[in-house]
Amino acid sequence: MAEQSFDTDAPTDSGASTTYPMQCSALRKNGHVVIKGRPCKIVDMSTSKTGKHGHAKVHLVAIDIFTGKKLEDLSPSTHNMDVPFVKRTEYQLLDVDDGFLSLMDEAGNPKDDVKVPDNEVGEKINRMFSEEGKECNVVILTAMGEECAMECKEAPKGNN
Repeated sequence: MAEQSFDTDAPTDSGASTTYPMQCSALRKNGHVVIKGRPCKIVDMSTSKTGKHGHAKVHLVAIDIFTGKKLEDLSPSTHNMDVPFVKRTEYQLLDVDDGFLSLMDEAGNPKDDVKVPDNEVGEKINRMFSEEGKECNVVILTAMGEECAMECKEAPKGNN
């Protein structure tokens, strides 16, 4: 029998998961869930009792946190569903350059890989920063390897 060899130089991820399992019955409105592979915020959920030997089913209505699309899912209440790790980070907006945001976190680390979103948030960023010349903070939401600017607000005065 041939000896098995393992390629130790093969790229491996850090093992950190982008989601964690949670029983359907433990999910809550305004919480997060993965539906059709997309990170979503639950906007409505209802539980239906089924027949004599059936299981209760949970009907979830959720909005994709990045695209705003409405997604629905029906799952037995005893089954597990994936819940995305969602991280909100506030950055100081330094510049808007060629459709990308130039950001800096509290520790002074630069971040230049977030696109200006093509929605009201992007319009607000352009209006507040480019037209009105205000100092802005931008909230970046990160989940499942994706990130997007979700909010733009005027930076508090006197924190320089």
